Amino acid sequence: MRRRTVLGAAAATAAATGLWVGRPRRPPAGVERRFSTARGREVDFYTAVPDGHGDGRGLPVCLILHGGTARPADFAALGFQTLLTDAVRRGAAPFVLAGATGDRLAWQRSGDDDPQRMVRDELPDWCAARGFDAARPAAWGWSMGGYGALLLAESFPGFVRAVAAFSPAVAPSDPVFTGASRLAGTPVGLWCGLDDGLYPNTLALARALPEPPAAGGYAPGRHHFAYWRTVIPSAFDFIAAALRG
Repeated sequence: MRRRTVLGAAAATAAATGLWVGRPRRPPAGVERRFSTARGREVDFYTAVPDGHGDGRGLPVCLILHGGTARPADFAALGFQTLLTDAVRRGAAPFVLAGATGDRLAWQRSGDDDPQRMVRDELPDWCAARGFDAARPAAWGWSMGGYGALLLAESFPGFVRAVAAFSPAVAPSDPVFTGASRLAGTPVGLWCGLDDGLYPNTLALARALPEPPAAGGYAPGRHHFAYWRTVIPSAFDFIAAALRG
């Protein structure tokens, strides 16, 4: 119930900031339409390659699991490609960002709609068709997507090299907590704002992990991109190191 409350608040924030309003009919740069068999519908498929690395052929992949406040059509405006390029220019090993629309299902199956299976079975194939190295990706998500990224790693141990979760919408006794032992051997990064209502649950999750978080931290900030943008650089450094390893 806590997660539903948070996601409802996220929806209101998104409406207020205009992220879902006035979307262009055509996908923006970096986004194409793909049919997802797992979801039974067309979805937006976003990719970003750091500047100076051509079409990204051969680069490893970080899969994006969005939260309630953005969708792939919003990622360019949020500056993800620029932040990725900045990380590489600082010395991080280059990688590609890739994500698709999961809607508001918390990256879990609902009837015949299975966004988790889309991420596990279809996104790597779409990335491989573009020439990316999607054999063992990393996963990154915020809020609902942070929950989804952790759940993905637990559901398919060994599928991802690492997980970066911002303010994950987790709660004690939910599937992420009960399955935390399956994260053994998977580096996890946890970031959360000190003023975020999910901060206590994020701390509890950190204590429940089989190994301490490999990266992350806590600083003043709330449950929105004004805070999350400040920690993307450290998360991208963490993801780059895991993908290179």
